[in-house]
Amino acid sequence: MSNPLVALVAYDGVNAFELGIAHEVFGLSNMGPDWYCLTVCSESPGRAVSAGALVQLVAQAGFEALSGAGTVVVPGWQDIDATPPSTLLAALRRAHASGTRIMSICSGVFVLAAAGLLDGRRVTAHWAHADLLARRYPSLQVDATVLYVDDGDVLTSAGRAAGLDLCIHLVRRDFGATVANEVARRLVIPSHREGGQVQFIPRPVPTSGEPLSNLLAWARDNLGDDLSIKRLAERVSMSRRTFIRRFEEATGTAPGHWVMQERLAQARALLESTDFSVEEVATSIGFGSAEAMRHHFREQLGTSPARYRSSFRPRGADSRDADI
Repeated sequence: MSNPLVALVAYDGVNAFELGIAHEVFGLSNMGPDWYCLTVCSESPGRAVSAGALVQLVAQAGFEALSGAGTVVVPGWQDIDATPPSTLLAALRRAHASGTRIMSICSGVFVLAAAGLLDGRRVTAHWAHADLLARRYPSLQVDATVLYVDDGDVLTSAGRAAGLDLCIHLVRRDFGATVANEVARRLVIPSHREGGQVQFIPRPVPTSGEPLSNLLAWARDNLGDDLSIKRLAERVSMSRRTFIRRFEEATGTAPGHWVMQERLAQARALLESTDFSVEEVATSIGFGSAEAMRHHFREQLGTSPARYRSSFRPRGADSRDADI
C-alpha cells in the first residue's frame, strides 16, 4: 500500500451507518505508524450535511482531495433514482485516472456506475437493486449472489454488512491476515467472509447447539480429516440426500464447495502466517497434494499459492517455496 490516505465521501442524505463502517475500520487507533490516514470529503467542506434525521456531519475536505487519496470509499447513494452531482462524478473520474482505488458500499455502486468506472466490469449490488442496476447499465456484469467483488482498483459490496466485510478484506489485502484478524477481534466480528459467499439464503445459518452448527464447527477444526459427504452425513445421522438438502438450505452452498472454501481460507492464513511449505499446507488441511491446492488457487483466486504468499506475507518474511 503506497498511499495510506482513505477519503470517505459525504453528501446530504449519506447513510451514517455505511460511512461509519469505513470510518471505524480505517480510522482505528493504535494500529501502528503504517496504518491508514482518514479524511472525510464533501462538495462544500465546513458546511454540515445530513447523515440521517437527527445526525449532521461536517467534512474537512472537498472533493478535490479524492485524487490525492490511495483509497476512496463511496457509501450508499441516498436515492438510486437521483443523479449524483456532476462535481462528485468528475472528482471520482479524476481520482480513478490518477490511480486511486475506489470502493462502494451498498447502493454506492450506482454512483460508481454513473461515473463510468464500472463499464465492462463484474460488480455486485444489494440483491434488491441488482436488476435495476443491470437494466440501467447493461455493460456491467452484475453478480447479485456474492458479498463483494474485488476487481483490483474498483471494488463493490452488496448490503451494509457486506461493506464491513469488504473493509476487512481491504485490510487483509494491505496488511495481511494477522492484522485483519486483529481488526476483526477489536470490532468483535468474524475475521473473514469470502466475497463469493451468498448474499441471501432461504433460512438463517444454524444457531449454536443445532446439529449442523456443531458439524460446521467440527469441520473447521478438522479440515485435514475426511470431509466427504458420506462422512459428514454420518456425523449428524442423516441420509446423504437429506444432509445435502439441509446443508444447502442452511448455508446456501453445496457441502463440497463449502469444505473447499474453508480449506482455501485456512490455506491463505497459513501461507501468510507460517513458514510451512506449500506441500505441508496442502496436506495439513486436506487438499492431499500441493498440485491439488494449486488447482483450487488458480480456479478460485486466479493465482498460485506461492504468488499469494509473496503478495500477502508480512514485509520482511521469507518464503520457502519457489513459485511453481
